[in-house]
Amino acid sequence: MATMSSPLRVCRGILKELRVMQGPSYKESLAYSYVMDQFRKNKVTGERYCRAQQEAHHDSHTYLCLLESTRNHLYLHNLYHSKGERSQEEAAGLVGLRLPTQPGGKGWEK
Repeated sequence: MATMSSPLRVCRGILKELRVMQGPSYKESLAYSYVMDQFRKNKVTGERYCRAQQEAHHDSHTYLCLLESTRNHLYLHNLYHSKGERSQEEAAGLVGLRLPTQPGGKGWEK
Protein backbone atom coordinates (compact mmCIF):
# COMPACT_ATOMS: atom_id res chain seq x y z
CA MET A 1 0.00 0.00 0.00
CA ALA A 2 1.31 3.46 -0.85
CA THR A 3 2.17 5.78 1.99
CA MET A 4 -0.42 8.37 2.80
CA SER A 5 0.38 12.03 3.21
CA SER A 6 0.22 13.72 6.57
CA PRO A 7 -3.17 14.46 8.15
CA LEU A 8 -2.50 18.20 7.91
CA ARG A 9 -1.88 17.95 4.17
CA VAL A 10 -5.08 15.93 3.70
CA CYS A 11 -7.06 18.46 5.76
CA ARG A 12 -5.70 21.33 3.68
CA GLY A 13 -6.53 19.45 0.48
CA ILE A 14 -10.13 18.87 1.57
CA LEU A 15 -10.51 22.53 2.55
CA LYS A 16 -9.07 23.57 -0.84
CA GLU A 17 -11.66 21.45 -2.63
CA LEU A 18 -14.44 22.95 -0.49
CA ARG A 19 -13.19 26.44 -1.34
CA VAL A 20 -13.20 25.62 -5.06
CA MET A 21 -16.76 24.25 -4.89
CA GLN A 22 -18.35 26.82 -2.57
CA GLY A 23 -16.34 29.98 -3.09
CA PRO A 24 -15.00 32.39 -0.48
CA SER A 25 -17.80 31.72 2.02
CA TYR A 26 -16.81 28.05 2.44
CA LYS A 27 -15.88 28.60 6.10
CA GLU A 28 -19.54 29.21 6.92
CA SER A 29 -20.71 25.86 5.48
CA LEU A 30 -21.68 22.77 7.43
CA ALA A 31 -19.14 20.71 5.49
CA TYR A 32 -16.30 22.95 6.72
CA SER A 33 -17.47 22.66 10.32
CA TYR A 34 -17.79 18.89 10.07
CA VAL A 35 -14.35 18.40 8.51
CA MET A 36 -12.65 20.60 11.10
CA ASP A 37 -14.47 18.87 13.97
CA GLN A 38 -13.42 15.43 12.70
CA PHE A 39 -9.79 16.43 12.29
CA ARG A 40 -9.68 18.00 15.74
CA LYS A 41 -11.38 14.97 17.29
CA ASN A 42 -8.94 12.49 15.72
CA LYS A 43 -5.74 14.46 16.31
CA VAL A 44 -2.96 12.21 17.59
CA THR A 45 -1.29 13.05 20.87
CA GLY A 46 1.86 11.53 22.32
CA GLU A 47 -0.23 9.35 24.61
CA ARG A 48 -2.68 7.97 22.10
CA TYR A 49 -2.01 5.79 19.07
CA CYS A 50 -4.83 3.56 17.97
CA ARG A 51 -6.41 1.92 14.98
CA ALA A 52 -9.37 4.32 14.98
CA GLN A 53 -7.05 7.26 14.26
CA GLN A 54 -5.46 5.40 11.34
CA GLU A 55 -8.90 4.56 9.98
CA ALA A 56 -9.96 8.20 10.25
CA HIS A 57 -6.82 9.26 8.37
CA HIS A 58 -7.49 6.70 5.66
CA ASP A 59 -11.13 7.82 5.39
CA SER A 60 -10.10 11.47 5.08
CA HIS A 61 -7.54 10.60 2.40
CA THR A 62 -10.21 8.67 0.48
CA TYR A 63 -12.63 11.61 0.78
CA LEU A 64 -10.00 13.99 -0.60
CA CYS A 65 -9.47 11.65 -3.55
CA LEU A 66 -13.24 11.61 -4.16
CA LEU A 67 -13.45 15.42 -4.14
CA GLU A 68 -10.51 15.84 -6.51
CA SER A 69 -11.79 13.15 -8.86
CA THR A 70 -15.28 14.67 -8.93
CA ARG A 71 -13.87 18.10 -9.79
CA ASN A 72 -11.71 16.61 -12.57
CA HIS A 73 -14.66 14.61 -13.90
CA LEU A 74 -16.87 17.70 -14.10
CA TYR A 75 -14.11 19.63 -15.88
CA LEU A 76 -13.66 16.85 -18.47
CA HIS A 77 -17.41 16.41 -18.87
CA ASN A 78 -17.89 20.11 -19.58
CA LEU A 79 -14.91 20.11 -21.94
CA TYR A 80 -16.02 17.19 -24.10
CA HIS A 81 -19.81 16.90 -23.71
CA SER A 82 -21.16 20.41 -23.36
CA LYS A 83 -21.50 21.43 -27.00
CA GLY A 84 -23.98 18.90 -28.31
CA GLU A 85 -23.53 17.84 -31.93
CA ARG A 86 -20.13 18.71 -33.38
CA SER A 87 -18.92 19.03 -36.93
CA GLN A 88 -16.44 16.52 -38.31
CA GLU A 89 -13.60 19.06 -38.06
CA GLU A 90 -14.34 19.77 -34.38
CA ALA A 91 -14.61 16.07 -33.51
CA ALA A 92 -11.31 15.32 -35.23
CA GLY A 93 -9.66 18.28 -33.50
CA LEU A 94 -10.71 17.00 -30.06
CA VAL A 95 -8.53 13.93 -30.47
CA GLY A 96 -5.70 15.76 -32.23
CA LEU A 97 -6.44 14.80 -35.82
CA ARG A 98 -7.01 16.77 -39.00
CA LEU A 99 -9.30 15.83 -41.83
CA PRO A 100 -7.61 15.03 -45.15
CA THR A 101 -7.66 17.71 -47.82
CA GLN A 102 -8.62 17.26 -51.45
CA PRO A 103 -6.19 18.16 -54.22
CA GLY A 104 -6.95 21.72 -55.21
CA GLY A 105 -7.17 23.05 -51.62
CA LYS A 106 -10.76 22.21 -50.68
CA GLY A 107 -11.35 20.42 -47.38
CA TRP A 108 -13.21 17.17 -46.92
CA GLU A 109 -16.87 17.76 -47.75
CA LYS A 110 -19.94 15.81 -46.71
